[in-house]
Amino acid sequence: MAEPWLSIIGIGEDGLHGLGDGSRSALARAQHVFGGARHLALAGAGSRGREWPLPFDIAPVLALRGQPVAVLASGDPFWFGAGGSLASHLVPGEWQAFPAPSTFSLAASRLAWRLENVHCLALHAAPFSRSRSALHNDAQLLCLLRDGPAVRDFAQWLTQQGLGASNLWVLEALGGPRERIRQCAASTLDFADIQSPVAVAVQVMGPLGLPNTPGLPDDSFAHDGQITKSPIRALTLSALAPRPGEHLWDLGAGSGSVSVEWCLAGGTASAVEQHAERVVNIRANAASFGMDHRLGVHCGATQDLLAGLPTPHAIFVGGGFDAALFASLQSAAPTGCRLVVNAVTLETESALLQLHAQHGGTLLRIELAQAAPLGRMRGWQPSRAVVQWSVVL
Repeated sequence: MAEPWLSIIGIGEDGLHGLGDGSRSALARAQHVFGGARHLALAGAGSRGREWPLPFDIAPVLALRGQPVAVLASGDPFWFGAGGSLASHLVPGEWQAFPAPSTFSLAASRLAWRLENVHCLALHAAPFSRSRSALHNDAQLLCLLRDGPAVRDFAQWLTQQGLGASNLWVLEALGGPRERIRQCAASTLDFADIQSPVAVAVQVMGPLGLPNTPGLPDDSFAHDGQITKSPIRALTLSALAPRPGEHLWDLGAGSGSVSVEWCLAGGTASAVEQHAERVVNIRANAASFGMDHRLGVHCGATQDLLAGLPTPHAIFVGGGFDAALFASLQSAAPTGCRLVVNAVTLETESALLQLHAQHGGTLLRIELAQAAPLGRMRGWQPSRAVVQWSVVL
């Protein structure tokens, strides 16, 4: 198109005063201006203003394709804003963007924090558990929150995680005449007049937090005993080799511990489990670690569900593996997909020996023992041996 019909404009609490010439010009040309009620008031949109529908939907904007339209967003529209949602439905040349300083940038400048070292989280429409992987001692977090009650709820949640001593800053209406910053410990927050828009900065003080290495303690997960034990899980994840953005099929998922740790490494997963009571545990574990947006849970027989799962980059089979399932995986998985199977029964081990002979890969026998009381002394208590087959399909 000769000229973009859509202008995506970042606006701050200083309103029109803070807009550059390009933003002002695009806003003046627009016949329709979309935004939240606060944005429309800050920009003086008047009769041209159109509030976003609830629930949020970009369809009204796309319906005006070809007409001069402006969309207002807080700060940088492409950082937890509407910019990415809109641009994914448009082609280059249809739109232009005029970002303003984000809330994260403003908050970092007020606190003298190096933004490259800060965890920036959007918790205004997500559970607080999304922050769990960032909650390590001395970490710095900047979190967007919905409103004043959400700030109080977040402080209480941090306290419940054993982080009540953490320093917490409540940052209200940054960049405008209503700006206010107040500090307290998370456990003592009692501000009753918190105004939106609001963000919270946290300097974490408390337990060390989640390690970045695989093999989290078994008692970190809800399970009925059907769980890939910590040291075996560490070796399994090493064989699966998770990478950010990759998708895992976790078949016979049990507690979903492998899926959870895969997601913590930056991927997404589909956990398949036929026992309903274990599906409950998988969902609880995904929520507890803040990975429920990355981990899809499917209840049913593996063979019945494969066709409906997203394309995998890696597959883990923790239970129910046989030659028939392998044939199905060969047909369903793309070339280059990584497969890891753990076997504890003689029947499954026999199948893996045959498949390894036919298809190659790596066959590993894992035998572990832990020190345990033996009378008045101690001895080695062996765990059930696991045979692991890793192969690229």
